[in-house]
Amino acid sequence: MDGSGSWDAIDWNQIEDPRPRRSGQAVKESMDDFLLEDEEVLAQGHGVVLLNNREAGTLSVTNFRLLFVSQAKKCVIELGTIPLTTIEKLNDDVKLQPLPHLSDKNRPRELLQVIGKDMRIIVFAFVPKTKQKNEVFDALRRYTKPANLWDLYAFSCDPSAIKNDSEPKWRLLREYFRLFRRSLPLQGVEEVSFCNEWWRLTRVNSSYSLCSTYPSELIVPRSISDEDLFQASTFRSGKRLPVISWCDPGSGAVLARSSQPMVGLMMNFRNNADEKLVCALSSRTTDEKGSPRKLYIIDARPRANALANGAKGGGSESSSNYPRSEVLFLGIQNIHTMRDSLSRLRDYVDAHGSISSNGSPSAVSVVGDRRNRGSTWGGGNLNSMTSFSSTLGEWLNHIQNILVGASWIAAQISEEAASVLVHCSDGWDRTTQLVALACLLLDPYYRTFSGFQALVEKDWLAFGHPFAERMGVPTVAENVGSQYELLRQPSLGNLSSSPSRNTLGPSGPSSNPSVQSQTSNNSSPILLQWLDCISQLLRLYPSAFQFSSKFLVDFMDCVLSCRFGNFLCNSEREREQSGVTNSCRCMWSYLANLRASGGSFHEHYNPFYDPVKHNGALLPPAAALAPTLWPQFYLRWTCPIESQGGDLESQWHAMNKKYADAMKAKDIAEWRAKDIKLKLESMKQDLQREKRASSTALATAQSAQRENAAIKKAIESIGCTIKFSTSEDEDKTEVLSCSLRRGADGRAQQDENGDFSVSISAIEDSLVSDAPGDHFCESLCPFRTREGCRWPDAPCAQLGSQFVGLKANFDAFDRLSIQDCYFGPE
Repeated sequence: MDGSGSWDAIDWNQIEDPRPRRSGQAVKESMDDFLLEDEEVLAQGHGVVLLNNREAGTLSVTNFRLLFVSQAKKCVIELGTIPLTTIEKLNDDVKLQPLPHLSDKNRPRELLQVIGKDMRIIVFAFVPKTKQKNEVFDALRRYTKPANLWDLYAFSCDPSAIKNDSEPKWRLLREYFRLFRRSLPLQGVEEVSFCNEWWRLTRVNSSYSLCSTYPSELIVPRSISDEDLFQASTFRSGKRLPVISWCDPGSGAVLARSSQPMVGLMMNFRNNADEKLVCALSSRTTDEKGSPRKLYIIDARPRANALANGAKGGGSESSSNYPRSEVLFLGIQNIHTMRDSLSRLRDYVDAHGSISSNGSPSAVSVVGDRRNRGSTWGGGNLNSMTSFSSTLGEWLNHIQNILVGASWIAAQISEEAASVLVHCSDGWDRTTQLVALACLLLDPYYRTFSGFQALVEKDWLAFGHPFAERMGVPTVAENVGSQYELLRQPSLGNLSSSPSRNTLGPSGPSSNPSVQSQTSNNSSPILLQWLDCISQLLRLYPSAFQFSSKFLVDFMDCVLSCRFGNFLCNSEREREQSGVTNSCRCMWSYLANLRASGGSFHEHYNPFYDPVKHNGALLPPAAALAPTLWPQFYLRWTCPIESQGGDLESQWHAMNKKYADAMKAKDIAEWRAKDIKLKLESMKQDLQREKRASSTALATAQSAQRENAAIKKAIESIGCTIKFSTSEDEDKTEVLSCSLRRGADGRAQQDENGDFSVSISAIEDSLVSDAPGDHFCESLCPFRTREGCRWPDAPCAQLGSQFVGLKANFDAFDRLSIQDCYFGPE
């Protein structure tokens, strides 16, 4: 590790001192916001610096993961957070070479290196002169190696809260029925059995007595009896006899799988039942003339490896023993070669990435230009022919061999209607890769979400890929004589190193106690290689898959995390014995809920998917099968920007995110506009009410004016001159008053103290009650007594009129002498 420039910016005085508060519960309580359900903190370190991105924070060891929370941002840092089962190696003896510009007393020595199975290499720096590093390292060393299967986080949940939709066995039967183009009955699944003209479903392995690593239901040729199956199983390694994995009801071609035959050192052992079974795979003719069907026996191993297995009793078939057959070798290397190749690629990527575990960008980029800092990796444009790195080319060559082999198998079945039998040594690693990938090419159903699940559960889970061994986690104990053992003591391993990190201390031997390995000798990235091949097909056929590359990455992370029970143990039988289906949560439900939360725009969906365009087999030409580095997985930690830069899916999802944000802003704007519109409508209604009130008042005033004119005319008719004055009070009452007095000249004169005075009050019609006995009548009518109205039968001038008050001096009327001159001639 090159320490130049890596430690100058780390000022330990600026990092919060954790020691005074470690005894309290406030710290652990503050972590509750970041913990999952049933997740518990086991050990913590404060003021820890993640050297990769120079972030300071709190490092916690829980019963599920190593959790790193930023001290400044108060959020989980994804780079520094890794599930415990994803950790491959731990090293607490990371040494820095003496640097001339950095004195010994300023050089931090408390370092912890964590190497993950997901291409991650991270280094944590602890506050010097504290015990935090030892506490964290001891907790990691203990909990990354659980003694029992039930110590895994997957079993920490309450079994009563588990709600799995269906059993894996039922889902496997449903897939078998789909292959036969039939519907699975809703009841009586335990006794379900079917067959057609060529194949049949057998439950001879229901108790796993035929083969402990095969599923309980198998598809075999109809002409083969159960007794023949038992006899044929004795001739195959691990009793993994040839059975059908995929069949084409249209052409009759089948894709079968098995383990290697036990032909012996001289390759001269034979088994009649095995030969009968293999020949039955191609018994149906391809045309009306009855021409024989071709049978290809594919040995995934190099020929030399197959011959070497003869020393252990294994080997390969002889085409002379199997009529109309041809034996081919694909040259795919074993699990140990794949594991070492990935380890070298991981070191290479870490050394040449823009973010490195030594705390600084790459000193030398892929093309030797320091300014690029590894950016030439962006988009995965390096293929297996590139001379930049033999390490990169070595890994891509492995991927290419698997791609070419699976494509060739699919082409023979699709174009020649030939049957193919695939095996390697044990029939659960390279065989699974080739068969599952060939099925994906042949059947468009497997390129959907539901089909992908069915394919994984059939060829990976049901047919016994040893996930526990390949991931280095414990499994259930088997009976005596079984080929599996509980992985209680993973072997120690060396810390992988590369020339670019030569400032690290020398790698210690396997006995070095400071280097803790999570993996066993049987760990290998077999599933990762298969997903890598699918990502290559996604690049070649971007509209053929319903799921995206991001889905494959999340799928691999879920498997490595062991958070769910689907991929625990080594076989269907072991998962049934341990009860993982009823005790652990289901990964498929988790991924389905993730997609449902984001709708059709979720990043797991492939935006370019066109099922009509690719509704048949995918048969890529050999020239197109030059793989490139899968940037979304291999470069996401060291080149996070470049890993997404050249991918159309990523660009689409980025554009879709912007579109979603714009639509969200649009919805907010529309909501505000609607709110403003409602307020305008309310104001408009208020204005209409005010307008109606104004119209009513105007009508009242006009009516009062007309009545005033009528009264004036009536009074003037008796020879009096009258003048009204108008005033408005708070009760909206119009008061008209006048004084009349006869003058000496016989004319009426206005006088405030006259013989006749009239005071009239007018109010709005709305204030006049329809009831004769209301308070206006009682208070204003001068002819109303305690006994009631003086003239109850006479029409009341007050009711129905706007005049509610009339006061007059009636004695003045009696004294008034009416002269004839007051009235005109008739």
